[in-house]
Amino acid sequence: MDIQFSSEEQRFREECRDWLNANVPAERRPMDAEAAIGFDKVWQRRLFDAGWAGINWPRDYGGRGLSIVQQVIWLEEYARAHAPWIGANFVGVNHGGPTLILNASEAQKTYHLPRILRGDSIWCQGFSEPGAGSDLAGIRTRGKIEGDELVINGTKIWTSFAHVADWQELVLRTEEGSQRHKGLSWVICPMRAPGIEIRPIRKMSGQVEFAQVFYDDVRIPLENVVGGLGNGWKVAMSTLSFERGTGFIADQVKQSQEIEDLLARARSSGALRDDRIAEQLAQMRVEVAALRAMTYRNISEVVRTGQPGPEASVIRLFTSELGQRLERMALLLAGEEILDFRYGDDDLVADYLRGFAATIAGGTAQIQRDIIGERLLGLPKSR
Repeated sequence: MDIQFSSEEQRFREECRDWLNANVPAERRPMDAEAAIGFDKVWQRRLFDAGWAGINWPRDYGGRGLSIVQQVIWLEEYARAHAPWIGANFVGVNHGGPTLILNASEAQKTYHLPRILRGDSIWCQGFSEPGAGSDLAGIRTRGKIEGDELVINGTKIWTSFAHVADWQELVLRTEEGSQRHKGLSWVICPMRAPGIEIRPIRKMSGQVEFAQVFYDDVRIPLENVVGGLGNGWKVAMSTLSFERGTGFIADQVKQSQEIEDLLARARSSGALRDDRIAEQLAQMRVEVAALRAMTYRNISEVVRTGQPGPEASVIRLFTSELGQRLERMALLLAGEEILDFRYGDDDLVADYLRGFAATIAGGTAQIQRDIIGERLLGLPKSR
């Protein structure tokens, strides 16, 4: 593994930094869900028009065709510049699009990838179900083959941005009588197809970003299957590898900034004189550095193989749990001042509340530990 950046990569970093310094919006992403969607689309289009969307996506589909290392550099500089979270574009840009690049047909890539990068198409993820959350192999939503169509029945839950999405990456069971990993297919589902009902779920913050989606005899063409019928488990694993591996680099850079901000706050307030606080801050600073080293190692694996491996689960787990500890420390150091904050007034409160979902979304902490034990350590299956 080579974690040194070449002179060309250093010049690219300076180019990223200069553009971001000149173009990051002065206004913050709105807290109101509907206003946030409009903000997300405008910002994504600005990135696309300036050539900063899809750094390592193929040129044929609207990207720049650069290396995964340059993509990492862009994400690092993006976070350092405090650029807006991509919000509703997260699923399409961070793992839906990369999954299509690896597995989709030429027609599917030609149609969908440019629209994702321009912000014209919002995607959502149809993986979790009420009885099959992180256990993707337990899904029961079915697609019956009738002629050249799939007829879909079932339900998905915790679907981010489903109420505004144009398309969904939907994993369902297409082989009658199949169980667990077999007989699954990954399909592109149009979210405005007849028979789809979306019921929004309000978060404790008051925002509406999640939803439960119901499918009642929804018909979509077989040509929307990605990677072939029955290959859904393999395709879905590539999706989750991107989500758990390279999809959280910006979070890690933010954590690097957070720990330095916390140290500065602790010094100025005198809290650093408390040995327990000093020890916790020192430990988290070391872990932030270790996490960055693990991420670079994972990127090296992507360069070698073309996609993240099961090591991505280590990064996913470490990032989420470290983030929760940083957020708790931030509240501790804020002291009585925290009583004057309202949700939305400051990232301190917003990050703390969002952090509760960090060890659930994208595969629970328990599932990540199962993956690490079975696929990396060779331990027996937990069930």
